[in-house]
Amino acid sequence: MPDTTRHKRRMRGALAAVAAALLLGASVYLTGELRKDRAVPSPPVVADKATARASDSALTYERLSDPNRTVARGGDGSVVASFTDGARTAVLAGPVRTFTEARFTKAKVVTDRWVRLLPRPWTAGAEKARWFTVWFDAERTSTEPDLMAFAHEYLYGAKLKKDAQGAAYAGDASFGPVNPDPTGDKRLEESDFYDYLGIPYTFRDGTTVQPDKSRYRALDCSGYMRLILGYRARFPLAPSDTAGDGLPRTSNAMARSKVGVDILALTGQRPRSLGKLQPGDLVFFEIDARTGPRLDHVGMYMGLDTDGKPRFVSSREEADGPTFGDLGGTARLDGNGFYASGLRSAKRL
Repeated sequence: MPDTTRHKRRMRGALAAVAAALLLGASVYLTGELRKDRAVPSPPVVADKATARASDSALTYERLSDPNRTVARGGDGSVVASFTDGARTAVLAGPVRTFTEARFTKAKVVTDRWVRLLPRPWTAGAEKARWFTVWFDAERTSTEPDLMAFAHEYLYGAKLKKDAQGAAYAGDASFGPVNPDPTGDKRLEESDFYDYLGIPYTFRDGTTVQPDKSRYRALDCSGYMRLILGYRARFPLAPSDTAGDGLPRTSNAMARSKVGVDILALTGQRPRSLGKLQPGDLVFFEIDARTGPRLDHVGMYMGLDTDGKPRFVSSREEADGPTFGDLGGTARLDGNGFYASGLRSAKRL
């Protein structure tokens, strides 16, 4: 057989081997990538992300008052996002979600509002700033958990979640340990976020606190808000009502502090209107006659439920932990219910 023929056959064989190797390599790579994709849950409602991105060029910004704020509108005039002067809380439009708590209420909250924290308090004209455009580009279409999602990771039956070090940071929370005094409240208050976590915590002023082991995985109403806003969303926290800066420890101090923006003014009376509220606002109550004019309960406004009623989530003794259900009082801000009658003010952080 001529050498040229042998050479051609060797070349064809070599090329076939290379092609096979390339195909095998591609197959292995694609298999690996598919496995990676399966290992990471897909974000919900991807189509909504594409729709939002397509209308970016049509965004316009408008100034409104009472409270002073900037709203971003899409090409169809719909509100895409709202930013309040002096506050870091931003409300963005996104995929529709349904929040339920069948154990304690038939009500559901179906909403397309997502509540996130800006890197800094909003000011008029900030939409032109580089820090904002970078943040908005990343957050506007994000389906990562927001403040309302964080809040629901501590309701009855919520799944335990752990960080890379194995420490639990989310899951069904109690209100507090059982009160050994049968003449007092059934459960004790004063369970802060670090008690739930079971870890020491150092605040920005250098104060380090140790958790109470008897309060592990327990949260009172203000501790619950501090866990959501502070530990999870990284809003600054104060170690107490009187030391350091950031969100104070108790409901009363939160409502009376200069942190955030007062949306429903504290007058000592029930607010006449709820029209200024938006999801993520903190709502404060005076419901315990034993504490006088002191504000003794705090929750987070969620928006309107499926009955068109303004609903909030908070940690309560009656439900033994976080709930937006109706055990121990309807979790609504309108009407003449226990909590509605005790509503005194609201703040936007």
